[in-house]
Amino acid sequence: MKKNIIAALCLLAGALAFSAHADEIGPNFKQARKFMKEENLTFTATPTKAFQQSAVVVFGEGSPVSNPKSRAQRRATAITAAKVAAQRRLAELLKGVSIVSETTVKNSMLESDIIRTTVNAFIQGAEVAFQEYSDADDSAIVILRMNMTGENSFAAKMYEKILAEPGFRSELEKPAYAPATPPSALPAAVPPQADTAPAVFDGLVIDATAFNFRPALVNRIFTPKGEILYDPAKISQKVLVENGCGEYTNSVDKARAALGKRGVKNPLVVKASGTVNPADLQVSDTVASSIFMANQNSGFMADARVAFVLR
Repeated sequence: MKKNIIAALCLLAGALAFSAHADEIGPNFKQARKFMKEENLTFTATPTKAFQQSAVVVFGEGSPVSNPKSRAQRRATAITAAKVAAQRRLAELLKGVSIVSETTVKNSMLESDIIRTTVNAFIQGAEVAFQEYSDADDSAIVILRMNMTGENSFAAKMYEKILAEPGFRSELEKPAYAPATPPSALPAAVPPQADTAPAVFDGLVIDATAFNFRPALVNRIFTPKGEILYDPAKISQKVLVENGCGEYTNSVDKARAALGKRGVKNPLVVKASGTVNPADLQVSDTVASSIFMANQNSGFMADARVAFVLR
């Protein structure tokens, strides 16, 4: 009997999972709407939004099993079905998260048992942020919230695995492409005039709004020769877990504000010159030189004090 109930719940959740999108909370769930407003949350529609909000927020709706024996059973089975539906939506989003370059979580799950086990366990263990049962239409809603960075976050679990696997490590460290000429030192910056003190930059804002660039667990910045200028894989795992690869916003002003919360007072603001692939940016020689010299002075890259401005 128990197996039949579980099977029914799974089938029900599968049918409901794709209806629980965006801001489509039913009118009977007033407390759920109030919760989202008070917490200043929005539901996550894409992996990119997950990085921008630093969290994934999804919900599922469910109904009780047929012919429940009591009101308590109606409520319990409806909530269970709603949670399974929310987990399905969470799985959809996480599979679309980019790890590096063209590699997504979905592809990595197919290639690595460790990654697949980690992702599945994380989805199953996602914490319920809010749940509500409606007597009006005999249904329930469950909201799941999962942090992208910080202790016990999705990024923390993934960094722990991908940075330890030789296959991922070699993928992260390889050049964007084989340069036409042997790798060379970054071009020297134009020296300042004798009576002009160089500006001290303590962070980096890179404007990628002109390109189809997407956030990833590891976003890199390359020179025109394919040399890696910014490589979060070389940053300490502690920093990556706490702050991620960088901040993600849709304007330079928001990027400044996001870095400001991390103590950055004067970020260097530059524009990307192109993309190597959807998750990696390229800058011109002049910009690369400016970034290199600024980082030499304050070491902001080691703390991932970098903000990416998206479309």
